[in-house]
Amino acid sequence: MSDRPDLPIALTSGDPAGIGPDITLKSWLKRKECDVPVFAVIADKALFKSRARKLGLDVTCKTIGSLSEAAAVFPRALPVLQIDCAEHPEPGKPSVNTASAIIESIEQAVALTMSSKAAAVVTNPIAKHILIESGFAYSGHTEFLGALAETRGTKSTPVMMLAGPTLRVVPVTVHIPLAKVPEALTIEKIVSTARILADALKVSFDVSEPRIAVAGLNPHAGESGMMGTEEKTIIKPALNMLREEGINVTGPHPADTMFHERARKNYDAALAMYHDQALIPLKTLDFDEGVNVTLGLPFIRTSPDHGTAFDIAGSGKARPDALIAALKLARQAVKFRHGLHVTSSHDNAVG
Repeated sequence: MSDRPDLPIALTSGDPAGIGPDITLKSWLKRKECDVPVFAVIADKALFKSRARKLGLDVTCKTIGSLSEAAAVFPRALPVLQIDCAEHPEPGKPSVNTASAIIESIEQAVALTMSSKAAAVVTNPIAKHILIESGFAYSGHTEFLGALAETRGTKSTPVMMLAGPTLRVVPVTVHIPLAKVPEALTIEKIVSTARILADALKVSFDVSEPRIAVAGLNPHAGESGMMGTEEKTIIKPALNMLREEGINVTGPHPADTMFHERARKNYDAALAMYHDQALIPLKTLDFDEGVNVTLGLPFIRTSPDHGTAFDIAGSGKARPDALIAALKLARQAVKFRHGLHVTSSHDNAVG
């Protein structure tokens, strides 16, 4: 097992021109008030010290030689595993020259976790266009993390979950244009994603009998074929296969009636067909505490469910709530994997 609940969490730097440094510093300051797990950030210490000064935050940053030192340092200083960043950009002014340091931070976090030196990976927000401009070959964190796991000998199928205090949702298709969603949806993809979701709910969220509600693709879930046929030809056959395997799925449901309060009481997670179908309700309900969780990996990975927010970086306006939620959810998931907590099988709270 690569994750251990007694180890610190490896936190990546994110884009240094974004709010990653702001929310990291503020999360450390709230370590006692919010019971924040021990973490170390993999970053350029000078950048974080500079941001602390700009924000007027009383945070001491201390370089550590290994993660084993983090627990002793954490009560009095922010532990930093040093990586050098080629450029120290101003807040809100991202630079492609920072891409190699951002990528190295993610690579180190995964390596530390898979070698049982960190409990989990928590990632600060990145700007995909900055990395892609530098030659980055992946469309986002999720795909890159899956590739890193495979380079270390573990085949994985990463699946993105968005989790908040009132909702968990997984999109079957993610970072593709809306026009390409119908051709990307297959019976096999829906079945595979639902299997990974059901397993993760049991192992990492302590839901003993997962209930999954599945959205249709079209308005009114196709209205018996009048508004589209994907429900009949793809989604329903997939659900039949899942039921035969003993997975409790319902649907396909009209997406516009799935996310109100009464509906949410009937499932532990929702399976959506595309990115915005999943993220709009989650961000509407739980924007400040939404967490991005990557399922299907050999380690726990969480992240705040918001972006780099370049427009408010360095202004003091960024709230650390989502990063704190991501750190705490990572700790909770690791403990559940080790059987250290027991909760109600249908507890729909995720925080």
